[in-house]
Amino acid sequence: MNDGEGKNCPIFFSLEIFGDKWSLLILRDILHFDKQHYNEFLESDEGISTNILADRLKKLESEGIISKEKDPDNKKQFIYSPTKKCLDLLPIILEIAVWGAKYDPETKAPPEEMAKIRKNRKEYIQDIRAKFQYLDQ
Repeated sequence: MNDGEGKNCPIFFSLEIFGDKWSLLILRDILHFDKQHYNEFLESDEGISTNILADRLKKLESEGIISKEKDPDNKKQFIYSPTKKCLDLLPIILEIAVWGAKYDPETKAPPEEMAKIRKNRKEYIQDIRAKFQYLDQ
């Protein structure tokens, strides 16, 4: 850390971009639950408010974590997609999920899914990345 506020610290830098619960939940929804539209994010169990959702989508887009394009099937909607930068967050998101499932006595994470992640994180990440292989072209 080079200054009193820690602005040159890589952890500080990272948390400024995706260090709130809503950003990580949006990324979870995109990567794991294949959500693409604003209304789909609103339907998540956590109950994000519209103003927070709009703010986080805008921030994630401005940071290059997600992209936003007009939905060709409905010009009034946008499709939110991960970028390569987003896919690079997969190991972090999975580690947070594994840790949370281990220590949250009321977790709703499916045990078989968590066992799959714990058994072979690399394969699990490859499976998710395969859904977005167009990003590697």
